[in-house]
Amino acid sequence: MESRGRTRQTFFAFAGRYGVVMAWALLIALFGVLLGSSFLAVSTFQTIFGTQAVLLILSLGLLLALLVGEFDLSIVGAMSISVMLVGVLNVLHGWPIWLAVLAALGSGVVIGAINALLVVRLGIASIVVTLGAGTFWSGVGYGLYATTIPGIDPRLSSVMNGRLLGLPLGFYYAAALTVAFWYVVALTPLGRYLYFVGANRTVSQLSGIRVDLIRGGSLVVSATLASFAGIVLAGMLGSSTPSASSTYLLPAFAAVFLGTTTIQVGKFNPWGTFVAVYFLITGITGLQLYGFSGWVVDVFYGGSLVAAVALSRGFARKSAA
Repeated sequence: MESRGRTRQTFFAFAGRYGVVMAWALLIALFGVLLGSSFLAVSTFQTIFGTQAVLLILSLGLLLALLVGEFDLSIVGAMSISVMLVGVLNVLHGWPIWLAVLAALGSGVVIGAINALLVVRLGIASIVVTLGAGTFWSGVGYGLYATTIPGIDPRLSSVMNGRLLGLPLGFYYAAALTVAFWYVVALTPLGRYLYFVGANRTVSQLSGIRVDLIRGGSLVVSATLASFAGIVLAGMLGSSTPSASSTYLLPAFAAVFLGTTTIQVGKFNPWGTFVAVYFLITGITGLQLYGFSGWVVDVFYGGSLVAAVALSRGFARKSAA
């Protein structure tokens, strides 16, 4: 009897930790039955894995801010500035592509530093600062150039869209970034400090952790990764358009919060975010192939975000009990 209870407990622990992974597998099987070869074709999975590099990079930046208890709603604004700077500087002003890319990346550092100054030094709530900053920088992106700028140096596109094993190189950059995040978060003292600061700033401060430095640094890195996501997007599109980044905020939050329900349940974690990104796009791709129109994207991401937050809160209460 005791052995049966222990087995059941082990099963539920495993299901709780890898539930989203199992749901992902079931989703693939379901659409495989409903849609047959049109869904199970290699090209479908190349599309699923090859089109989400930008979202995964953006989500990892958001993940870092959330780890320390800060909301960064400015990531889409930082991404918009980055996308537009690549096109404006390279195409309209003739800058070498490498210099335009450096300038775009530097814009993320500046945006993150301004966020950190307002949040950490002046004590303004991060959700207020970054909401305003995101709107401000998105507007600046339109101010740089209001329409699409085609003709970005094709070398950037080749670096992002070049294929390896049937997938664009952008996928491998995002996957490598996920591994790097996992290493830092799981295997270094800095990773432990990030979790400590997110859990309790006062106790962390009393323990000698440089809380303000970690909070500010996380906001800087978050905005910088958003700018990198913008560079990847510009390379994949081969052009710059101010509206290209506007649809990414909700999916990034949905992926990060859904990621807390798997791998490391109740915690923001890189591999959970990775799984969540591809679970979500698998569901959307299957529904679109089944015949649902574009509205399904907003419904699926919005519903997933609400469900993920509810599940995360439930796991947190269960752990506290």
